[in-house]
Amino acid sequence: MTDSNSQHLPETMRAVGFDAPGGPEVLTVRELALPELKPADVLIKVAYAGVNRPDCIQRAGHYPPPPGASPLPGLEVAGEVVAVGSEVPRELLGQTVAALTPGGGYAEYCAAPWGHCLPVPEGMPLAEAAALPETLFTVWHNVFERGMLCDGETLLVHGGTSGIGTMAIMLAKAFEAKVIVTCGDEAKCEAARELGADLAINYRETDFVQAARDFTGGKGVNVVLDMVSGDYVARDLQCLAEDGRHVTIAVLGGPKAELNMALVMMKRLTLTGSTLRPRSDAFKTALADEIAQNAWPLFTSGELKPVMDQTFALADAAAAHARMEAGEHIGKIVLKVSDG
Repeated sequence: MTDSNSQHLPETMRAVGFDAPGGPEVLTVRELALPELKPADVLIKVAYAGVNRPDCIQRAGHYPPPPGASPLPGLEVAGEVVAVGSEVPRELLGQTVAALTPGGGYAEYCAAPWGHCLPVPEGMPLAEAAALPETLFTVWHNVFERGMLCDGETLLVHGGTSGIGTMAIMLAKAFEAKVIVTCGDEAKCEAARELGADLAINYRETDFVQAARDFTGGKGVNVVLDMVSGDYVARDLQCLAEDGRHVTIAVLGGPKAELNMALVMMKRLTLTGSTLRPRSDAFKTALADEIAQNAWPLFTSGELKPVMDQTFALADAAAAHARMEAGEHIGKIVLKVSDG
């Protein structure tokens, strides 16, 4: 049983998906039925959808959606709530929201649990709103909850100009931490500095372990946010201060690492990590509530803005994926789905 607003909903929608895994070119537009709502879901008429690395990994065949989730890519959207499930407050109808979705964002309509929605105030561009949930939820949970970053501490982030990296710089600086990032060229280093990074290291030219040690006066950093993994982990542990925390959120450099566990013992290090998408709806709702209290106001007030790279039409999702995989982007790539 669902309630919808007065506007008539179509029976079908344009969406982007793929029939078999492969490169960006497998993404194609198709006509599909609107998603069915669970009792706690809202139906969002999507204005913009964020593009994220997990979308590319899913398209390549290495990140299947969790059971019951839409097979379409797309983990974050912004738009108007046009229908609500039976357990959802009716006041949400007609509201503009940004939502973390379990999938299905690359479409004109997307279902998401209402507890995973954040209100978008008038004046906040919907492209920016759509660029926030996935990175905001990921960084908040991993840097501040798992990594326990405190004011006055130092955070090291790899991939400083990615969507995750730019979000991590902004949030860490907003909460008065120092930030070191690694980037692949000088232009990206400069972009990271403009965002507030205290030190941006071109990892192709400079040993980031030595640079981090020098910056911290030999003490080391308190938290590492690592999306590379592989042979970076052993180097990260050398960067960490005593009681440091290493948080893994992706394994772009490979899932296996060889570690000196004596170093872990001597420095009393903590190694942790997480994946967001498979977590329970209840967990994500609790996370959304904490973000709404602590971090969302920084964006709704205009104090912080997501770093935007390029906007592509929904039909050009393949080009958006190609840009992300080329690694040239700085900040967030989004798809423009509708004017709604």
